[in-house]
Amino acid sequence: MPEELENEIEVINSIYGAGTLRKADASDIYVLSLSQHDVSLRLSFPQDYPESIPQMLGTESTGDHTRKGFGEHTLDLARDILDSVFTPGLVCLFDLLQDLDLSLAEESNDHLPPQPNVIDEETSLVVNTTAPSLHPNLEEEPHWILSAPVIEKKSAFIARACAVVSPAHAQACVAHLLDTDKRASKATHNVTAYRIRSAAENTTSEVIFQDCDDDGETAAGGRLLHLLQVMDVWGLLVVVSRWYGGVKLGPDRFSIINNVAREAIVEGGWTRNRAMKD
Repeated sequence: MPEELENEIEVINSIYGAGTLRKADASDIYVLSLSQHDVSLRLSFPQDYPESIPQMLGTESTGDHTRKGFGEHTLDLARDILDSVFTPGLVCLFDLLQDLDLSLAEESNDHLPPQPNVIDEETSLVVNTTAPSLHPNLEEEPHWILSAPVIEKKSAFIARACAVVSPAHAQACVAHLLDTDKRASKATHNVTAYRIRSAAENTTSEVIFQDCDDDGETAAGGRLLHLLQVMDVWGLLVVVSRWYGGVKLGPDRFSIINNVAREAIVEGGWTRNRAMKD
């Protein structure tokens, strides 16, 4: 097995759950399980992966309650996504799984029947039972920029960054992430930091907001905020998720947290925005 593939399997199973990507009975066949969608696919990897693209072979199984043709539809969708995300020389399974999961989730929402209204007998008000899709402090879904996942001694790390305009906005983005992303909500730690500056009312001075949260990863939030300060970036929130693999990393974990955070910040263009202002 190529080392890149072995590492990628470890990352995916750390984040999505054990057995998400596993070997089938045949030595060169793997099974990709999308447990939340009750479907699994069969695929194979060329000897020179990631130089060459994996092959989606077929459907392994579908649940008893999936709609007719769902397996074939998922397979076709996976093939299309794989063609779009694959770049020779770069591993692609995390991008495939993330985009496929998102596409199937969006389709599932489209197929949900409309929720009925109910009458609150005490107030006589009509109440829609559909859960709100957005936090009250969000006008639209956050646009997250993701780092590549990093795995070290079975712990997996991913950073996300998005633009924010106020502390309430930042807190709403975190809440929305944890409400809508099952993987993030199940992370051992979600370390956060944000920096925001805005014009004060009736004055030319600025108001600065910055804060962080360790989420149980002692001292990690302060170090993450310090990174934002050193990079001199503003108007963003960074969330670094860690899924603990059972082996303590010591100080190395801080380096990994900052490295994935830096990657998301650079990828999102916040450093370019700073250079333009300078």
